[in-house]
Amino acid sequence: MEKIINEVCNIVIDNSYKNFTTLVYEFNNKNIENLSKFNINEIYDEVLIISDENVYNHQLDNFINNIKAKTVYEYIIPAGEYSKSLSVYEEIIKYCIRINLSRKSLIIALGGGVVGDLAGFLASTYMRGIDVCQVPTSLLSQVDSSVGGKTGINIGNFKNIIGTFYQPKFTYINIDALKTLSHNEFIAGMAEVIKYSIIYDYDFLDYLINNSENILNKDNETLHYMVKKCIEIKADIVSKDEKEGDLRKILNFGHTFGHGVEKLCKISHGEAVSIGMNMAFKLALEKGYINGSYYNKFINACDKFNLPLNFNISLDEKDEITKERNQEILEIMKNDKKNSFGKINLILPIGFGKVKIIDDIADGEILNIIKGVNNA
Repeated sequence: MEKIINEVCNIVIDNSYKNFTTLVYEFNNKNIENLSKFNINEIYDEVLIISDENVYNHQLDNFINNIKAKTVYEYIIPAGEYSKSLSVYEEIIKYCIRINLSRKSLIIALGGGVVGDLAGFLASTYMRGIDVCQVPTSLLSQVDSSVGGKTGINIGNFKNIIGTFYQPKFTYINIDALKTLSHNEFIAGMAEVIKYSIIYDYDFLDYLINNSENILNKDNETLHYMVKKCIEIKADIVSKDEKEGDLRKILNFGHTFGHGVEKLCKISHGEAVSIGMNMAFKLALEKGYINGSYYNKFINACDKFNLPLNFNISLDEKDEITKERNQEILEIMKNDKKNSFGKINLILPIGFGKVKIIDDIADGEILNIIKGVNNA
């Protein structure tokens, strides 16, 4: 068990769920004397676990058997981005009222990014805020969304347009949970992993390429190092800019381009981020911010994990649907919540392991990049 703790984040990396209850005591500043007597209900009057259908089948029983709680409520949401909606949020709020969840209760988010974002937002708004613990089970949520306190739900094409910054009591990462993931879900998470090497640590990119076989085979030691490296980077960034005033925006590398593709093509978040990073690289190459060798190395890393670089909308430039979809992606980018003063804020690579926030790219240039990647 390893801990990464700073003034903003409390993160634990482990290989099982057995230490979760101990950490509930520790992060509530309770004396740890007799481990056999630990019970979460001595600290929280009720515990509500929010999870989804997929995690319910593979992780929930194992988790509950390890947390040593007298009373646990479960709320299982449908898997997928649709659950990050006002209607699902309202239904869970009504359930919380029905079971008498109080300000002395605990919400546990057991699942991937959708569960974490939704449960975090729920905890931040129910009775003006109650404790929440993030227990991420997907690679994407372990290396990214569970850390840093971002919560949110979607409305229409606008991703996380309603949300809060609300830090969990702690984030508990069980590396072994990654072994329950399907191959496709695991691979989608690798896009966020590669992101960290581009924005902060160029040497990490070499590590991912050189250790791709061990990663794909889910070797414990390799996975532990990989997840820890990503978390250390994110925790450092969040400690310097918790509310995304400036530096933290670099964590959105690939996302501004990717969100529109994710919505219109109905692909996973990780796949969309991979395509979005490719768009950012292509634009940076055109602008002369990077050279071709760096771009090729990025492509090599994506190829190692079979990550997509293009998206599937008709090739025919005369096709009005194609033109409308390309324009729609641009419009979604224009409504990104990270923009300011009517300008699209793009995170672009400017050198090995370095990116910069750039807001003076013309719409036409952005649209040409979208068209160029719309060629699958």
